Amino acid sequence: MSNPKELHENTRLDYKSYPLQVFHNVCSNANMKNCILYLHWHEHFEIICMRQGHAVFHIDTTPYHVKTGEVLIIPGGSLHVGYALEDGDVRFDCLVVNASLFNEFLHDPIHARYVAPFLEGRLRFPAKPAESEPACVDHYPLLEEIIAELDARRPAYQLIAKTKLYTFFVQLSRICLPTSHAEKSTEPYFVNRDRYKQLIHRIETQIGEKLTVEEAAAQIGLNPFHFCKMFKRLTGRTFVDFVNLTRMNAAEKLLGEMELTITEIAGKVGCSNPNYFTKLYKQYKGMTPSQARS
Repeated sequence: MSNPKELHENTRLDYKSYPLQVFHNVCSNANMKNCILYLHWHEHFEIICMRQGHAVFHIDTTPYHVKTGEVLIIPGGSLHVGYALEDGDVRFDCLVVNASLFNEFLHDPIHARYVAPFLEGRLRFPAKPAESEPACVDHYPLLEEIIAELDARRPAYQLIAKTKLYTFFVQLSRICLPTSHAEKSTEPYFVNRDRYKQLIHRIETQIGEKLTVEEAAAQIGLNPFHFCKMFKRLTGRTFVDFVNLTRMNAAEKLLGEMELTITEIAGKVGCSNPNYFTKLYKQYKGMTPSQARS
């Protein structure tokens, strides 16, 4: 799940009736600033439990530094991406859950008051719960128990994991609800998020297209200066850097298929000059296209 082909990630959960799953992510020997979670979004909630290393995850336009033992909560629909902040192994678990897991509570008035506002997106849990509300840490052991159940898959593990996750959400709602109501009017809203999703989908699916900063900014509805500033906040990369990385990722895949020449691949990823393509590929992948193919 760490390298989606398109911006919108169609995260497939094993059981539609119990849309809850854990993904164990391991990035061995990561270098500082390496991408460890590619930019994407999905309709599911995602809870990241950092196991090893130090990383920064951008959620919409806000960066969050995360170290071993810390937890992030990413609401459904949010663009998110992650980068290593130091050399070495990086490991993190992602609990992915769709709010439909708790549909049987829809007509429960207590659920409607305390939990539904968060699950439906009308309110947000703090992205780093413990940073905003230290009492949240007391409930992190529930996440460990959920992951253990999902890994072991003993009889009725789905029910146990679901119950513990609902307890986790209720406990966080109890802590965060008063603050969320008080701060709701002042929470920043990323008004152009959907336009950025469309733009990045365009970049990732129309690899060879010549797209200038001015054209990209016009698609978002901003002037180039503010567009570039917001793009960097969202992705952690400049627009040109993101486009180049996307193209080199596509080139890496094409090089492995052995059906096209290096010159043809260069053209397909928008590099009309093969020498420039070689230079760019080495810059992003640490080797020449010929070395990658050999």
